[in-house]
Amino acid sequence: MDLQHVLNFAIGAVLAALGWFARQLWDAVAALRDDIRTLERNLPVHYVRKDDFVDAMRRVEDMLIKIFDKLDGKVDK
Repeated sequence: MDLQHVLNFAIGAVLAALGWFARQLWDAVAALRDDIRTLERNLPVHYVRKDDFVDAMRRVEDMLIKIFDKLDGKVDK
């Protein structure tokens, strides 16, 4: 076996390892994209949007203010 065969084998082995690593990265990125798509689809189902939460809290705060005003009116009498 001469030096050229050894170099060809070494370069082939390195390129095969790099190809395997690149394929693993490609598959991982594809799986990550699928996970993100699933998460984007499920977000509105599991979580409340910020605007909806702010509106709901505003209504609760208005009700609490009315209750506190009534209680203050009861204390004065």
